[in-house]
Order: sequence, then structure tokens, then C-alpha cells
Amino acid sequence: MSWPLANCARLRTLLVVSSLLWLASCAGTSNGGKQGGGPGPGQLAVSPASMDFGNVAVGKKSTLAGTLTAGSADITVSSAAWNGDGFSLSGITFPLTVPAGQSAQFSVTFAPQALGNSSGSVNFDSNATNSPVQEMLSGNGSQSASGHSVALSWSASNSPVTGYNVYRGNASGGPYSKINSTLNLTTSYTDSSVQSGTTYYYVTTAVNSQGAESSYSNQAVASVPSN
Repeated sequence: MSWPLANCARLRTLLVVSSLLWLASCAGTSNGGKQGGGPGPGQLAVSPASMDFGNVAVGKKSTLAGTLTAGSADITVSSAAWNGDGFSLSGITFPLTVPAGQSAQFSVTFAPQALGNSSGSVNFDSNATNSPVQEMLSGNGSQSASGHSVALSWSASNSPVTGYNVYRGNASGGPYSKINSTLNLTTSYTDSSVQSGTTYYYVTTAVNSQGAESSYSNQAVASVPSN
């Protein structure tokens, strides 16, 4: 059942030595989170389906959050296996039981040790009928961090919310990956993991006390200077 978000007002991004960008509009919410069907009976869903860390300086690290959601039955996640240079999983202890219709969060960290593209995946084993579920991972080890950051801010919703999530993508329209490892309790967020010469696309969501998450807001774009 959907819940309304009154005055889910404009998200804005302010890039250091760059211009102010505004993000208008925020749609309603549904218990399924993002638009689209949730997991079926006895199934487990992982969101996002893929994580793109973009450029991360060698010797540095970037962490993104993911979610496991059970369908109409409790799901016990027994283990997880991941692969790919520089990727690691955290924030989850096995075995983990995800109650029917509920979600559990985890984190994936990309810490490249060499220059170049890296790809991998995380596979979650469970008693779900669609086990294992897989999340794809990608990132690029770059020479150095940019020294820039993107500051995001938005007006609080008039509807009761417990916090907000911030998502970032490398292409207009997504896919997006959540960049806050825990629920953001304020109406601002600073993304310090941006890289020089890269354009990023941001959206936000609001989360109510039942854990229902709004659909994505409109998209804001931030271009990081190349120097």
C-alpha cells in the first residue's frame, strides 16, 4: 500500500567551484521500494542488481549499501561468496533470517590496489526458491582522488519520515547505487568520493517508520572539474 510524501521538496547539489543544481519533485512511495514488482513467494531479491563504484583512487576505498528483501515467506540466508579484485562484503552476519516482506542491509567496499577496471559479484545462498541471488560489481582504480566533493541538500518532507537515502549513477537515468551506508537522518549529504572529470547523476528517496521507501526523486547532475 502506498504512502504519500507531502512536500518532498527540491534536492539541490552544490559542487565546489561549480554551479548550484536543483532537483525538483518527489513521487509517492510503495512498500516495494523502487518501482517494479518485488520478490515472489519464497524468493529473495537483492537491490541494486549491480553496484558501480566508478573511479576510486588506488589505496583509497568506497563503500555502497545494498538490500536483501524477502517475498511473502521468511528467508534464511546461509552464506555469501564474492569475487573480484578489491571487493569485500560487510555489515551482515550469517545465518540471517529476513522476515517475510522485510529487508536487511549489507555493505560492499571497493578498495582497488592497482590501476584499471575491476569487476566481480556477490552471490547470496539461501533457502529461497531463486537461490543464489547475485549482485554484479564494477569499479575502476584511478591514480588519485579529485579533491572535490558534491554537497546535496533538500527540504524535509511534511509527512513523517525516519530518514533519507542518497543514490548515485554514472549514466543519466541510472542504474543508481546507494552511497549512504546507513539511513541519512538529516536533509543534507556530502559525496566525497567523486573523481575529476566525471559526471554524476543523483536521486534521493525518503523512508518512513515502516521501512517503506519512496520512489526516486527527479535526477540532479553534477560535473566534477578535470583539475
